[in-house]
Amino acid sequence: QVYVAFSEELKCWCRALVKSGRQQADGYQLRCFLVDYAKDCSVASENIRVLAGAFAKIPHRARKCCLHCTKPLTLHIDYCENTAKIGPAKRWDTAAIQHFRKLLK
Repeated sequence: QVYVAFSEELKCWCRALVKSGRQQADGYQLRCFLVDYAKDCSVASENIRVLAGAFAKIPHRARKCCLHCTKPLTLHIDYCENTAKIGPAKRWDTAAIQHFRKLLK
């Protein structure tokens, strides 16, 4: 279900999907995905509202997605043999993520 959440970073109300929540001393903190900005943010529970009627039917501008059949690679360096090979990695390198974002722009 899509809600409306106030983003402190953007200083405005945004449509959001609630991903998770955790209790803190001052109330609940909810982890949200802003569907029109493709951003994750943390929002206090008092800053979440139910989305009214017609606004819920407007299509999202952003969606979570992944690249089909694309696996992360990294450069494996063997200092003893003085070689470097590209091989599979568990996570994407920061440089690869930045390069991909530049390509998208």
